[in-house]
Amino acid sequence: MPATAPPAEPAIALRARPLLAGLLATRPAFLGVTLCACLIGLAVAHGSGLPIDGLKAGLTIFFALVAHAGINVLNDYYDAQSGADAANTERLFPFTGGSRFIQNGVLSEAETGRLGYGLLALVVPAGLWLAVQSAPGLILIGLAGLFLGWAYTAPPLALVSRGLGEAAVAAGWLIVVIGTDFVQRGGFSALPLIAGLSYALLVAAILFINEFPDRRGDEAAGKRTLVVRLGPENAKWAYLGLVLLAYGWLVLMVGRDRLPQGAAAAALTLILSFRAARYLMAHASEPSELAPALKLTVAAAHLHGLVLAATLAFGRWPGALS
Repeated sequence: MPATAPPAEPAIALRARPLLAGLLATRPAFLGVTLCACLIGLAVAHGSGLPIDGLKAGLTIFFALVAHAGINVLNDYYDAQSGADAANTERLFPFTGGSRFIQNGVLSEAETGRLGYGLLALVVPAGLWLAVQSAPGLILIGLAGLFLGWAYTAPPLALVSRGLGEAAVAAGWLIVVIGTDFVQRGGFSALPLIAGLSYALLVAAILFINEFPDRRGDEAAGKRTLVVRLGPENAKWAYLGLVLLAYGWLVLMVGRDRLPQGAAAAALTLILSFRAARYLMAHASEPSELAPALKLTVAAAHLHGLVLAATLAFGRWPGALS
């Protein structure tokens, strides 16, 4: 059976359809990780016995997706300015190397920057309204999330270039879980942090494994990601450690009665994560062979998030936490 051809990169003809180009530039296929994070946050609130406000839940999800879309666009903008995406000749589109909208002439750098910052600006009034409806602490959560998204690639911080990209991504998606729960709860709780950490770490694993095909281009542009700093042969073990930490945390929290017993079912996605790790172990220095590992890592995170959300929402929570 012939292998499926990779999707084509965006063509300059898209300039004639600016609305479609703007939508596709946000990389909508990758926004699912934010949807899953929101579902986990709602599941924690529901599992805690809180009534879910449908309007606030819907607005939270929508504007979390808008924020993620804006951050995706800004990442392309700043990677174009640094030259990292232009130098990337070993990318595995659409997973690595950016959206290619700037490099292929669909959008200019200036247009991309305006789109990214415009999307983030849309989030501000919605966040303020939700803060009024819940509690002022949501403003701190929102600011922290937007700051991490901006600082991920934007100078002078450029966290990913300092080897801190994985930490920023894990923190960012954990903030989405915490914020979604906060809107319903009206206050801070340790529960969304406990429940969401395994998922946030698996989202960070997506970023981490995507850095392997991008390594040479990133290094040429001075973007010193964790894979650039460690080298592929050392970094592959760090990837495995990150995955083990994610599943270990979930099992530990279930074992210590901090989460419903049913949440352990989300650990079954380790089958996908370990298959990805096996590909990575064999081909860490061969970017062209890593597409299966990238796909499995994405699938593991999404499936983990969905199973975790379902079991948290409908499972029987330990009495002390319900």
